Amino acid sequence: MRKSFIISFIFSIFLAEICFAQFDIRDSLITTGIYQIYNIKFEKAESTFQTLKNKFPSDEAGNFFLTMIDWWRILLNTTIEKYDEGFLSKLNAIIEKCDLILEKDKNNAEVLFFKGGAIGFRGRLRALRQSWIKAADDGRLALPIIKKVTSLEPNNYDAIFGLGIYNYYASILPEKYPILKPFMLFMPSTDKDEGIRQVKLTAEKGKYAKYEANYFLMLIYFTDEDKPFESYNYASKLVKEFPDNPVFEKWGGRIAAKVGNSLTASEIFKNVLLKGQKKMMGYYDDITKREALYYIADYYWNINKVDSSKILFEKCVEYSSKIDKDKESGFYVNSLVYLGMINDIQNNRNKAIEYYKKILDMEEYKQSHELAEKYLQTPFKK
Repeated sequence: MRKSFIISFIFSIFLAEICFAQFDIRDSLITTGIYQIYNIKFEKAESTFQTLKNKFPSDEAGNFFLTMIDWWRILLNTTIEKYDEGFLSKLNAIIEKCDLILEKDKNNAEVLFFKGGAIGFRGRLRALRQSWIKAADDGRLALPIIKKVTSLEPNNYDAIFGLGIYNYYASILPEKYPILKPFMLFMPSTDKDEGIRQVKLTAEKGKYAKYEANYFLMLIYFTDEDKPFESYNYASKLVKEFPDNPVFEKWGGRIAAKVGNSLTASEIFKNVLLKGQKKMMGYYDDITKREALYYIADYYWNINKVDSSKILFEKCVEYSSKIDKDKESGFYVNSLVYLGMINDIQNNRNKAIEYYKKILDMEEYKQSHELAEKYLQTPFKK
């Protein structure tokens, strides 16, 4: 009796060690693959998550994170929509697979997490494409799923991230997009400060979503809260962790310019151009080149290197004339404002007038019309 008990005890320990070892392998593969995605090493990430699928064929983690590679392909150039259909198809397949599992095990927190995450990413793409009602509806569908995950696993900080995103954006978006107001009447009340607190919690303690939480905090503080210095802290952290991620690096440059550090912004964007010359993924498209040229030109303007600034603003206009199809971008309009002012400084009054008139033919961007009309009356002087 005693002997059989000892054997059973030893065997149970052995089984537990196998389970923990399997969990460690799975966890290591997921974290490695996530890191590879953020480093824009997509082929390596695909290999890592395919290994995860092979080792754990019944686990939806492999499919979910493979789909996240497509999401980052979309983020590298959001004007290109060729990945959208495949991305949505994969997300819907994950949702359907999760539903089959949940029919037999409705309280499977991990499967609930992946289902909620898939719906959430579907909503993010729809928001990116400005399909606001469909995006809001995905938020409505995902919310109770993520709430259930947090009720089953109160310390699941990755799921708490989903609650934070909902709490924050459901609080601010109806004011930005009034079309959402009637829809939000049927949704739970929200608190944007609680949303920020929850996202920060994930940024600090999350397992798989901590980098995404840092990314969102960077965006929230820059675009919605108008706190660029706080945004810059998150951008710097992300760039340091993932130096070859063009999305993070460009945001670092934009925010540096916003806080008045045009030198840092220009250094960042010079590095962006160098990486573009090396054909690094996400760095060599015309939109990225145009943006980099603009911020470097802006720095030269600030330090009175007018000739250098003029050359780069002219290149920025050249790229903009190819890129901007439906509406002139801020880069295009502002470059023309600068070129008008530069030509006034260089006593090329007729050329300056030409630029100011061109600005007035475009849709107003910030104070562009006011400045153009002002300098048409009185030449700019620096």
